Amino acid sequence: MSNSTLTRLHEQTVLPEWIDNNKHMNVAYYVLIFDQSLDVFLDEIGLTHAYRDSANCTIYVLETHVCYLQEVKEGDPLVIYIRVLDCDEKRMHLFLEMRHRDKGFLAATSEQMIMHLDRAGPKAKAMPEFLQQALQERKDRYAGVPNPPQAGNVIGIRRKQA
Repeated sequence: MSNSTLTRLHEQTVLPEWIDNNKHMNVAYYVLIFDQSLDVFLDEIGLTHAYRDSANCTIYVLETHVCYLQEVKEGDPLVIYIRVLDCDEKRMHLFLEMRHRDKGFLAATSEQMIMHLDRAGPKAKAMPEFLQQALQERKDRYAGVPNPPQAGNVIGIRRKQA
């Protein structure tokens, strides 16, 4: 059961060692699950370990914003979804959702800006055409669909208007 309009990517169950003193998953493991899901996505588009080794290229996450929306607990089944918000020859702007697989609620989101690099520098480097095309195709899937409400959020204390 899911309310996501994004592309299903990865499943993960909350492990006992990820539980903190508040009896829910610690914030670090949300980031871990999003990172493992990113690896699945990169493999899907062809940015595999074999490609990275043969091209002497890699990626760096330049920025990430995580929104923690509803707690998850030990044993909860999670599903990660992804959307390419934007891309160019060197960068990809991704949005990931973490949902409870059975209850469908949105537990967390992760927005990421990722750069393709030449390892020799390391220095930003254009991705080969096949990667650019894979990203563009995934971006085009959502043409005309509004961005998720958490995308582009700026952190700060929101004050109530008097």
